[in-house]
Amino acid sequence: MSTYTDLGIELMVTGENAGTWGTKTNNNLNLIEQLTGGFATVSIAGGAGTTDLDVDDGALTGTAQQRVIEFTGSISGNRIVTIPNDVETFYILKNSTSGAYTVQFKYATGSGANTTFSATDKGIKIVYASASPDATNPIIVDVMANSSEIALTNSNPIKFQDADNSAFVGIDAPATVSGSYTLTLPAGVGSASQALVTTDGAGTLGFTSTSTFGISTGKAIAMAMIFG
Repeated sequence: MSTYTDLGIELMVTGENAGTWGTKTNNNLNLIEQLTGGFATVSIAGGAGTTDLDVDDGALTGTAQQRVIEFTGSISGNRIVTIPNDVETFYILKNSTSGAYTVQFKYATGSGANTTFSATDKGIKIVYASASPDATNPIIVDVMANSSEIALTNSNPIKFQDADNSAFVGIDAPATVSGSYTLTLPAGVGSASQALVTTDGAGTLGFTSTSTFGISTGKAIAMAMIFG
């Protein structure tokens, strides 16, 4: 008798399904294609509550059986989206909801780690559903938020390509650092004749007028008269 993987692919017993083996195999191949590159929109509209994504064995209808999932709908409270505890895969998630509320992505049960779109985050997350360390408390790993998942080395800068892909601007880490740290950019773009040069000592950067670093003509004359 057939069994099914955690993501719903049918595993047929030798000699089973005479006359329908080809149909079932094609269905499996279609499901594999969906699991590796499928896209679906899932409405999570409503007030505070939970939307359960599901796996449908041997079918293409499971909402958790996609690679890319876009959350949509108007939300009027913090929302939770769950997947079954035995699912092990990675997802690209896009938060396209309207409403200033959080959207949390987690396993159906347990106290394992999860990831949350903030109330103002209408962006994209890449997450790995690990189905571990155990079936009781499986964890969701937010790949982009975990420095241990992305190693930025001196030979691997972050690159921003120009419009025609003919050149790029790179940001790189120094060859050695005294300790890990994060730099936080200012909330605004600053004003004309300002430079991004100040820090609060905790990594938050700020703009300062470039005149701060120069010496006015009056000061220069006064210093010349005093010091010769």
